[in-house]
Amino acid sequence: MGLHEVTLRPGFWQRRQHTSRTASFDHIEHWLERAGWLGNFGATVEGRRGREFSDSEVYKYLEALAWAGDPAYEDRFHAIVARVAAVQQPDGYLNTNFGRPGQAARYSDLEWGHELYCYGHLIQAGVARARTHGHDDLVTVAVRAADHVCDTFGPDGIGSVCGHAEIEPALVELYRVTGNRRYLDQARLFVERRGRQVLDDIEFGRAYFQDDMPIREARVLRGHAVRAVYLASGAVDVAVETGDTELLEAVARQWRATVARRTYLTGGIGSRHQDEAFGDDFVLPPDRAYQETCAGVGSIMLAWRLLLAEGNPRYADLIERVLFNVIATSPSDDGTRFFYTNTLHQRVPGIEPAADTLVPRAASSLRAPWYAVSCCMTNLARTFSSLAAYLATTDDDGGVQLHQYTPASIRVGDIGLDIDTEYPADGRVTIRVVSAPETAWTLTLRIPHWATEATLDGVPVAPGLAAVRRRFTAGDTLVLDLAVRPRLTFPDARIDAVRGNAAVERGPVVYCLESLDLPPGLTVDTVRLDPAAEPVDRDGAVIVTGHIHPGHDTSWPYGPPPAPSLADSVEIPLHPYHRWARRGPSTMRVWLPTT
Repeated sequence: MGLHEVTLRPGFWQRRQHTSRTASFDHIEHWLERAGWLGNFGATVEGRRGREFSDSEVYKYLEALAWAGDPAYEDRFHAIVARVAAVQQPDGYLNTNFGRPGQAARYSDLEWGHELYCYGHLIQAGVARARTHGHDDLVTVAVRAADHVCDTFGPDGIGSVCGHAEIEPALVELYRVTGNRRYLDQARLFVERRGRQVLDDIEFGRAYFQDDMPIREARVLRGHAVRAVYLASGAVDVAVETGDTELLEAVARQWRATVARRTYLTGGIGSRHQDEAFGDDFVLPPDRAYQETCAGVGSIMLAWRLLLAEGNPRYADLIERVLFNVIATSPSDDGTRFFYTNTLHQRVPGIEPAADTLVPRAASSLRAPWYAVSCCMTNLARTFSSLAAYLATTDDDGGVQLHQYTPASIRVGDIGLDIDTEYPADGRVTIRVVSAPETAWTLTLRIPHWATEATLDGVPVAPGLAAVRRRFTAGDTLVLDLAVRPRLTFPDARIDAVRGNAAVERGPVVYCLESLDLPPGLTVDTVRLDPAAEPVDRDGAVIVTGHIHPGHDTSWPYGPPPAPSLADSVEIPLHPYHRWARRGPSTMRVWLPTT
């Protein structure tokens, strides 16, 4: 469904979308100007600033503005588009880092140059604008760039790909908007070329940009996490539009293996800092969790496409997990600071950068106002602006499927639904029929995998899908009740880094312990969780039972097993992981050693 068919109403996600529009937009544009990314459009070669991919941040901001459709930003939108359009070359080429006298030649560094990656985000912005406003100047710029890509990298052109995937899903989306088959054919060509060693080898190996083996042969997602999920998203788009079931199953197979072996409890991906990449199977250290926010965005992109293709609720389950535990975690409450990476164990209290500081490294210990690599802030903005489109779908039979639960209004064809809920704080979801056709149709609800106790209008339903088919009339109400209560979660024993630990979840939300909730002087590493005691809700927190083991320094940290502790049990409050570090610097951990 389009954004004109689904509207968020006041609730968990509408609040975050509102903050993005009213605070993050201005914050992003301020930093795009201050850091020089916007100024590159029109700057001299000597005056260009930022990394080779900084153009893409401007395009993602334009995409966020396009999806938001806020009249208050129309003048700004057109002003930025005019600056971008003025730099585009007569043949459609558009990049501020290559191709001018004194710069490297066009496409002379496909491994690291990000030229096609930048086109991908430009085209995605054009697609967003076309879907929300129709054909205008940005769409014209995007189409000219796409035509240039097809002319340059077509069957008789440069026989290679970009080191960072993104052009692939963008071209398919442009095909869907324009109907021009050449964009789909070019996307398919890029997908089929990948993995045939068309890029030069690098220190991280060709797997870094998924050029080590053809996508049809891979068993799991690997290499740079964002690149991997962007490429897989483009492959699903190509498979769906061409009817390539073999390609679709190849990506679905990789997704299943990745979720089973290379995904954190939060749904985040990427456990390697040096190359922002997936680790090997079950290598998921919490204190070295990279979990780039952009990888979370890309994971949602991929799972959403697979959900549309196959209808399996597992994909929506993962989307929900990533939304509540990665996407909701990154931005500050005021929308002006962000996590680039998302650790699951903070060993020392972090340092909050000053409001006017550009942080050079991605691994800031607390949310930062801006990074030298600023991809996550603009990626969040475009995700929040388009979030309503991930809630529901319709099918050829006129049915409606609800995949995510938040207050919203749906108006599609003759069907009108209003959804009211306090989810995830409360598990009751009320669906009111506002309008309906005079014939029977099917309303399908996702029952989350964690909801082992759930009822629909009082009738027990199991995790998966619950479908109601009948002739609905205006005023009908359906009530879904999901038993949202805290629970202990234990890791697969093959995850060495957290063996002997447990975590706490409540509904779709992962919880964590912060040192702010412990007596002064204690850190989270002194806590041992009692796995025999059930966690309970109390005053907005989850209370667990545990013991404090301060430990004793010795001259050698190894030896015989310690004597059992006789420490008295204590009650320990946990809070949602997405709320961590909002009360100030602290130590934190999600996985707690057990007694």
